[in-house]
Amino acid sequence: MKILIINSGSSSIKYRFFDIKNDKVLCKGIIERIGSDRSGISHDAGKGRYFTGKVDAPDHHKAIRRIFDILISPKLGVMNSWSDISAIGHRVVHGAEKFKGPVLINKAVIKIIEGFNELAPLHNPPAVLGIKACIEFAKDIPQAAVFDTAFHQTIPAYAYTYGIPYEFYKRYKIRRYGFHGTSHKYVSQQAAGVLKKPLSRLNLVTCHLGNGCSITAVKSGKSVDTSMGFTPLEGLLMGTRSGDIDPAAVLFIMEREGLSIKDADYMLNKKSGILGLSGTSNDMRDILKRLGKGDRMAGLILDIFVYRIIKYIGAYTASMNSVDAVVLTGGIGENSAIIRRMIARRIKGFLSKFRARLLVIPTDEEWMIAKETSEIIKVKKR
Repeated sequence: MKILIINSGSSSIKYRFFDIKNDKVLCKGIIERIGSDRSGISHDAGKGRYFTGKVDAPDHHKAIRRIFDILISPKLGVMNSWSDISAIGHRVVHGAEKFKGPVLINKAVIKIIEGFNELAPLHNPPAVLGIKACIEFAKDIPQAAVFDTAFHQTIPAYAYTYGIPYEFYKRYKIRRYGFHGTSHKYVSQQAAGVLKKPLSRLNLVTCHLGNGCSITAVKSGKSVDTSMGFTPLEGLLMGTRSGDIDPAAVLFIMEREGLSIKDADYMLNKKSGILGLSGTSNDMRDILKRLGKGDRMAGLILDIFVYRIIKYIGAYTASMNSVDAVVLTGGIGENSAIIRRMIARRIKGFLSKFRARLLVIPTDEEWMIAKETSEIIKVKKR
């Protein structure tokens, strides 16, 4: 079974083509700056078949067409015709309470996903554009949506309910949803393999640390709490997101600075976090370079970043009464030895008490999406 994965963002589309049966990536790539005259594509089909250059992609519709074109091109393609694709899997960020797992896409499903656009205005609309384009070009190929929020649908009500008038939950479904679910699910399964125990017998704290960061308590293979909330803004310090903050502080700033709701949203999501504290960069690698030059602010940023991670690890371990492993993943979790050492030093005694391990496991969200897509297609065929 060959599965094409589409991850459609606001100005880019990532794609990866898998041969599930042989556990092989046939090709991968990305089209960036969609809608710009500087649109470009990077395509890698292995064995030296790599291409990067400009591409005509004025919108998502044309970008998807370019992807299909390159997949069947004589020099860089990996299939003879579109019929070689068994299914197409789409990453969709928000499925709210409706979707607890992957779902086959039809008109009704698309309409429901569009209904969640206001919950994820930067993510769901471009995902729908990618879905509609793929349906047009490959209408006979089954397609599935895999949701970032689905893994967290096992979180109990006492963990997802906010302390605000309950009518707002009933009216608007304001609650903790959590994100990065595909990544947390993938590394949890991989951790079970490393520990050589069934996932159903493990308590894990999985830490997805990148430009966006989240931590999840995984008890017996199920998410029981997670740091991101109604939106991806809550929780850890991130590249441009503030993470946890007293709502009254936001109201105070809005009043003193004369900020509109839109201004405040932009400030918290795009101008805060590491960027807001440093004043120069949202990239942890830049902060570490400044730290090496003796920059005090860089040291403070690093301490804040690590402290919040430690705090959540401790809280989630307490909520589960024990932990078998803490898993680090994501761009920072996988690649920053300095931050890994800082975390390891802070939880060394803590882990030894439970005889737990600290693991570094590279995430592979696309593979997880491909696997879930293949499984739901198999169910359809039965």
